[in-house]
Amino acid sequence: MKDLTPRCSNHDERPAGERVRLIVVHAISLPPDEFGGPGVEQLFTNTLDPDAHPYYATIHHLRVSAHYFIRRDGQTLCFVDPDRRAWHAGVSCWNGRERCNDFSIGIELEGCDTMPFEPAQYERLAALIVALERRYPIEAVVGHSDIAPGRKTDPGPFFDWMRLDALREQRRASC
Repeated sequence: MKDLTPRCSNHDERPAGERVRLIVVHAISLPPDEFGGPGVEQLFTNTLDPDAHPYYATIHHLRVSAHYFIRRDGQTLCFVDPDRRAWHAGVSCWNGRERCNDFSIGIELEGCDTMPFEPAQYERLAALIVALERRYPIEAVVGHSDIAPGRKTDPGPFFDWMRLDALREQRRASC
């Protein structure tokens, strides 16, 4: 796993006494519906060139991040140490609690609402979640759309929650 924490400034301390208890699954592609380029890494490190693509001119000013980014081939990049608060959820609410960034870990999948995710992404996501569950008292794994309904749609209709759950169970059983 490539660690990009020193280059990503879009994070801060979690509130005192706050425990990680939620994992939020996201989907992102930059440019939209295109995979494999440096756009996501550049967005999370505040180096996105607004002239590189018309869409970038509308988002280059955003200060966002995620703890992890899983590319289509399963390669995983860490942008923010999971003990810190990454800026991934925005305006959000889970179980009556607002500000999900305070108590969650954000995992971005390279993807979009119009295409299925890759098997390597599910495998890597399941392994990462199981590892995080061993480290933190995780109560739930949800989509960005679950904590920001009406505002966000990711990970989208092609994300297979049943597949992820089965892979997580396989991982747990093999440990």
